[in-house]
Amino acid sequence: MVIDLLRSRAALEAEILILRQQINVLRRTRPKRPPFISIDRLILGGVCRLFPKMYDALAIVRPGTVIRWHRAGFRSYWRWKSRHRCGRPAVPLEIRRLIREMSIANPWWGAPRIHGELLKLGIEIGQTSVAKYMARRRAPPSQGWKTFLRSHADGIAAMDLFVVPTIFFRPVYGLLIMGHGRRQILWFGVTAHPTAEWLANQLTEACGWEQVPRYLIRDRDGAYGEIFLRRVRFIGIRDRPTSPRSPWQNAYAERLIGSIRRECIDHVVVFGERHLRHVLLSYMSYYNGTRTHLSLNKDAPMSRADATAGRIICHPILGGLHHQYTRI
Repeated sequence: MVIDLLRSRAALEAEILILRQQINVLRRTRPKRPPFISIDRLILGGVCRLFPKMYDALAIVRPGTVIRWHRAGFRSYWRWKSRHRCGRPAVPLEIRRLIREMSIANPWWGAPRIHGELLKLGIEIGQTSVAKYMARRRAPPSQGWKTFLRSHADGIAAMDLFVVPTIFFRPVYGLLIMGHGRRQILWFGVTAHPTAEWLANQLTEACGWEQVPRYLIRDRDGAYGEIFLRRVRFIGIRDRPTSPRSPWQNAYAERLIGSIRRECIDHVVVFGERHLRHVLLSYMSYYNGTRTHLSLNKDAPMSRADATAGRIICHPILGGLHHQYTRI
């Protein structure tokens, strides 16, 4: 450009004429659209924007194409100008999932409460970020049916009678009393003649006079007579008998009796009341302290500590029907 300022006008016009003629030759021999790189678009668009009369000198592109290039450059410039330079760090996906799970599991917790729990877990995050990733609810928070039932389980006990034949084919009755909280067996009673007075005494011995359940679930067996009902009311237990012919309403006790039969009684020949009581008490010790349960997250009703060091020892239970494994 500096050299062109020192040249004569005639020489410049002659050079322009030669260049235009070469462009015409190229347009005839190469009818396809020629490729342009970024610097070509920058020069053509910038010069034509500064000198609008230069649009008439465009030969290989249309003026609308140059205007489109200029607008694209304008957008790229301001995109670069407003690029993300700094700000809050991105929250990892695991923490976002944890925040959502905590907000769903605890519907009454707000962002400050969840934020405090995360800080106690060693997770550094802002409270506004916690509020951003919490689960949104259309309706006011409410507990689920599972939570509602579990919150009342500790105050519910169930009882039921089951029949076991002896070696001489005489029926012996077993009484099961269990708590719904952790499916724990509270009491086993054995008798050949279940009466209302005997059932009332068994209930008193199982629950005592202080730690009594709030509700008692039982069936409508005729053995639960007036003496038993008066004892239940006197202790302060709310009696809740099931509907006639509805064993599913006392499902936990029925399920436990089935486990007792499958895992113990069906494999033992009972000699009498004393023998059956000994067998059931041995099974109760195994069931409450050793046997794992799916509903308790593979734990025993009386929580069993994990052992990770030492040699594994096997202890037979009920003559080898079951075994307990410990470390020493």
